[in-house]
Amino acid sequence: MKMQIKEFAEFTGVSVRTLHYYDEIGLLPPAFIDKSTGYRFYDETSLLRMQEILFFRELDFSLKSIGEILSFPNYDKNKALQEQKYLLILKKERLERLISAIDNAAKGENVMRAFDNSEFEKHKMEAKEKWDYTDAYKEHEEKTKNYSKDTWNNLSEEMNDIFAEFAVCMKKGEEPNSDKTQNLVKRLQEHITENYYHCTNEFVNEAIEVYYRK
Repeated sequence: MKMQIKEFAEFTGVSVRTLHYYDEIGLLPPAFIDKSTGYRFYDETSLLRMQEILFFRELDFSLKSIGEILSFPNYDKNKALQEQKYLLILKKERLERLISAIDNAAKGENVMRAFDNSEFEKHKMEAKEKWDYTDAYKEHEEKTKNYSKDTWNNLSEEMNDIFAEFAVCMKKGEEPNSDKTQNLVKRLQEHITENYYHCTNEFVNEAIEVYYRK
């Protein structure tokens, strides 16, 4: 298979401009460039890489994170696909909860729990650290290795409570950078650092920005 950039863009559903940008940042360069014409061509390998990129994008991973994950020496494509499948199932379940919540909200019921996205975010963060296999993931493995089922349940409840408060903030129109929201960000960061691994400001703020976009 050999396609020029316009054909590849149409086939994959992304713009030519996006493909130029992916090439510029080293995420998806063309398979080869015709030196005489300057035309860019993409092949089967390009298509497979684009599929991986699109799966990660569907799960709200940044382009920087995707590039790091795909270039990691121990990256396991099949394991990544299984993780992506599970995350997409969680995302699908949340959308189904929200659809049902609309009907219940119309009946005057309290549906705030339907906005809870903590399970998805928890597994997304774990998956990202696992694929990168950073020091944070190693710390996570060490801290949680002796956790009992009750401990996991209690920690999950605490995480759910924090995200439930985020949902209330969203409903009230609080912006991500408001004092109230940032206090919750601090609570979330402390919760992750105390119980899982050292959570950086950059990482937790990225997770909250994604949460607010949903």
